[in-house]
Amino acid sequence: MGSSKPMITIFILLFSLFVLVPNPSFANSRILALVKEKPLVLKYHKGALLKGNVTINLIWYGKFTPAQRLIIVDFIQSLNPKSKKITSPPSVASWWSTTEAYKGGASVISLGKQIFDKKYSLGKYLKDLQLESLASRATRVNSIAVILTATDVGVDDFCMNRCGMHGSTRLKKAGKFAYAWVGNSASQCPGQCAWPFQKPIVGPQITPLVAPNGDVGVDGMIINLATVLAGTVTNPFDAGYFQGPANAPLEAVSACTGTFGSGAFPGYPGKVLLDKKTGASYNAPGVNGRRYLLPAMWDPKTSKCKTLV
Repeated sequence: MGSSKPMITIFILLFSLFVLVPNPSFANSRILALVKEKPLVLKYHKGALLKGNVTINLIWYGKFTPAQRLIIVDFIQSLNPKSKKITSPPSVASWWSTTEAYKGGASVISLGKQIFDKKYSLGKYLKDLQLESLASRATRVNSIAVILTATDVGVDDFCMNRCGMHGSTRLKKAGKFAYAWVGNSASQCPGQCAWPFQKPIVGPQITPLVAPNGDVGVDGMIINLATVLAGTVTNPFDAGYFQGPANAPLEAVSACTGTFGSGAFPGYPGKVLLDKKTGASYNAPGVNGRRYLLPAMWDPKTSKCKTLV
């Protein structure tokens, strides 16, 4: 098994956005509103995309509670507009529908198999080659193998420059496959990888939002999982939609980092919905009464970051 081109790393550490930004205020938002934004264009590099029926196979590495697993499983099932009990927009499904505007039409997501590695078969610190090895356990044609690592698992560059990533690998006589990884940052770096549910290490110390599913680590994983999944279907093999260098690109969602609702600016996630009973913030209802907070996605139709609310 060998890597294809250098894996695409999603840089979603948010503290760098805050360093030079004062506390958000009405005055600041008005000033920022007057600044003319440069057009955001993700160039299509004429490579293959993951379109049609796409299966997501999950590899749970380490210990997750049943409740944590269900939050993530419900999110994946919510991506499919045909799933039962999907609400009308805004919803997880309507968020995902933006990927249809990319060449090739819809990427219809379904949940495939789940693999459980509770005994840390490769240890508690993983390098990229080990992530590839784990992904190879669940690679299929037109599928994404997603590795989810528990709170006590370290991964190269986790919390330093990334909270998740996606890449591709080629198996002997079987072709090229896409995979992704996201880590639970709850005990390692929630200020970087679970913002806005945790105060950042640097920058304005705004009161964090309340996580919609009551789990800062897993709700943070949802944000990062959404980011890498959108990047995977629109740029699976380094030649899809992106801006910048291929080994450190801005992609469908990472190009809109830190934006969750209207009026967002660095350090402020924007206006989102609020559950009056729990105080939780969200913008995307899903199946089984779930609620999630999802980042903005670049819309090819408008060349802007599209939010749900």
